[in-house]
Amino acid sequence: MKSVKRLLLLIFVVYLLPTFASAGLWAMREHPSGWSAARWSSAGILPKANESNDAAIYIFSAMTGGLKGSVASHAWIVTKAKGAATYTRYDKVGWGNPIRRNHRDPDAFWYSNPPQLVASVTGSKAELLIPKIEGAIAAYPYAEPGGYTIWPGPNSNTFVAYVLRTVPEIGAVLPPHAVGRDYLPDGEFVHLDDDSRDLHVTLRGLLGFSVGVRSGIEVHFLGLVAGLDLARPGVKVPALGRIGI
Repeated sequence: MKSVKRLLLLIFVVYLLPTFASAGLWAMREHPSGWSAARWSSAGILPKANESNDAAIYIFSAMTGGLKGSVASHAWIVTKAKGAATYTRYDKVGWGNPIRRNHRDPDAFWYSNPPQLVASVTGSKAELLIPKIEGAIAAYPYAEPGGYTIWPGPNSNTFVAYVLRTVPEIGAVLPPHAVGRDYLPDGEFVHLDDDSRDLHVTLRGLLGFSVGVRSGIEVHFLGLVAGLDLARPGVKVPALGRIGI
């Protein structure tokens, strides 16, 4: 019994306490009354696409709307081919055609929440990786209508995380509050990234762990992520995100 109590206490301190704290902070903020009242315009993070001839890749994440915005974010992918005058944005959503292309500005607010730039790749490396990204998007197994579940997945973060695992050269991992990122497609229990630098073990995105160069050390519980970022020293806190040391 002592072991069970200690385990429950550990779960409460590591996963539930930060989640409750995040929910409390969220409740004290002002939020739009609904979808139509939210801000969806550009946050002004990216330069104009025609200002540079270089290819570019950007990974964004922003907290989502409603109560779930206290613990969960939405991620998307932006690319720009060499010489292109426009960006191309890819999102996975839960209505209509699941994988949307350019339905918002590339760096737009999401439910009035400012986007966080998770990763960027530019120049010749981006030029080489964009076809791989497009191939991974085309191969995503939940691209048809109905292939979306808010929790535990597959959702918007499952989609972006799938691309990041398939194209590990991007060198990015979604934030801890990207609920659904650890859901592996097709019921996969173990996944080793294509470059063998990150290992993921999960039970349908509900319980598992990741370890490796990009992931650091992570333990997943009901879609919440706690762990250590070793590449960029920091602590991964459920619902609150990464805190740098």
